[in-house]
Amino acid sequence: MKLLAFESATDACSVALECDGEINIDHRIAPQQHAKLLLPMIETLFASAGIKAADLDGVAFGSGPGSFTGVRIAAATAQGIAFGADVGVIPVSSLQALAQGAVREHNASRILAAFDARMGEVYWGAYALDDDGIVRPLQVDCVCAPEKVIIPSDAHLHKWCLLGTGADQYRDELITTISENVQLDVVGGCWPNAQDVLRVAKLRATKGELLSAADALPVYLRNRVALTEEQRARGERL
Repeated sequence: MKLLAFESATDACSVALECDGEINIDHRIAPQQHAKLLLPMIETLFASAGIKAADLDGVAFGSGPGSFTGVRIAAATAQGIAFGADVGVIPVSSLQALAQGAVREHNASRILAAFDARMGEVYWGAYALDDDGIVRPLQVDCVCAPEKVIIPSDAHLHKWCLLGTGADQYRDELITTISENVQLDVVGGCWPNAQDVLRVAKLRATKGELLSAADALPVYLRNRVALTEEQRARGERL
């Protein structure tokens, strides 16, 4: 199987390519550089593997939530490559990719994933490791204030890993909200990685769960995806 994956919903710009069992990765922390970097990174991995887009069996991408611009870049890139190669796409939640990375890097089995959503809010998801090695959502990803996050009712029965830029930004608020009865490891400085998008997507690809290129759509969660001139003048950010 030849499967391309990329993730650009945060400051991380990340690409992974699996070619007949061999995986190559390019992962960089590059704020506001995604539009310039993503396609050259993909082309470099293609060249290293000796393939072209037409050889792919599918394209996976981090569909968000996250930066409006970054999520839109990923979706548009997935559409363009998939249309050109006449292959299907696999959208993967960027929060799920972050949680899958916690399994790989920290041996976590229950994960609370949070991105800083600006405006005093977080993008939030709760995940649990399944028997097949893939994390599954325990509830629908959402956007809310740190003080309003919801955790599974049985959270006190498990040890959790809390990570992501939302956890970095709102560590104290989230710890207070989650409750002292929950066992919690807080891990800082974590970003979603394309190799984890690939890990999640590969299982779905083997099951034939690819969508048409037209369905490579971004997930914003928040309805507000643009700022007025007045809001920009005040220094507000999405």
